[in-house]
Amino acid sequence: MIGGHGERWRRRGGRTVRLTLAFDDIMGFALALLSVPPDELETLGWTFADRKRLLDHFLRSGKAAQRIPRDALGQSLIKLRLPRRDLAPLQRFARRELPKAASNAAMLDRVFRVLDEAA
Repeated sequence: MIGGHGERWRRRGGRTVRLTLAFDDIMGFALALLSVPPDELETLGWTFADRKRLLDHFLRSGKAAQRIPRDALGQSLIKLRLPRRDLAPLQRFARRELPKAASNAAMLDRVFRVLDEAA
């Protein structure tokens, strides 16, 4: 076996943080991540691989969402786990880009609050 538990833990990102957001907020955040054009990715200091890794955190919420009835899904709270190292880039993105893509001010407030609490 190459590497031990510690090495695998570091590869996965080390310590994790938990974010709890409504499913609609998660999807709004994910859509905003997808809408960033390539030149803005460079401005954020991200590559396509960075964006994909961050987006994957949100897309994993779909597994939890499958167990929830469709009529209750939008406001259902979903817990996300992501490496602590990804929290700061998501916070920067949320402050800088999310207001451009989001049409719901209450969603922005909820996302900012959850990210700040996790930090």
